[in-house]
Amino acid sequence: MESAWPKQPKPPPKCGSRLDPYREVIDRWLRDDLDAPRKQRHTAKRIFDRLLDEHGAAGAVSYGMVRDYVATRRREIRIEASREPANTFIPQTHLPGREAEVDFGGIVVRLRGELATCTMFSLRLSYSGKAVHRISASAGQEAFFEGHAHAFSILGGVPTGKIRYDNLKAAVARVIGFSRQRVETDRWTAFRSHYGIDAFY
Repeated sequence: MESAWPKQPKPPPKCGSRLDPYREVIDRWLRDDLDAPRKQRHTAKRIFDRLLDEHGAAGAVSYGMVRDYVATRRREIRIEASREPANTFIPQTHLPGREAEVDFGGIVVRLRGELATCTMFSLRLSYSGKAVHRISASAGQEAFFEGHAHAFSILGGVPTGKIRYDNLKAAVARVIGFSRQRVETDRWTAFRSHYGIDAFY
């Protein structure tokens, strides 16, 4: 009656888990596993069995509770002991107009009411995310080159750094063994040189 707005509900009280009395024991076993040979380390099933046999946990905990706890806690203990890196990421930084990525592959479109397989060229700038697309009837090298020329025209220039490519047949004639070096097609080498493209595969 005091207000048209309902009061914020109180958060429900935190209730403990039936696993709480056994957490320290499980953690101790998992810490011991850090220096144990691989085949002697505890599985979730082995931990569950030991809880039943050595700590009278029958009826108190289920295998599912133990398995879920061990799946999370094992990794946390490894991270705490510096045996495994925590989840980390390195933010990518790109300068404006410097890098781009090219995709060139088949898509299905509806053309005059019927499905047709075409090829789409896509060049996306890494900094802004701006992309230029061009659809061609074929996946030939000419369509690949035409896509580049169209993208550079729309963007007003060529990225000054690297452009990333998959091992496209239009650009790469073959990949050399374990070295992963590429032999480019002659026409692509000439086209790339004309525009000053720094290709990265």
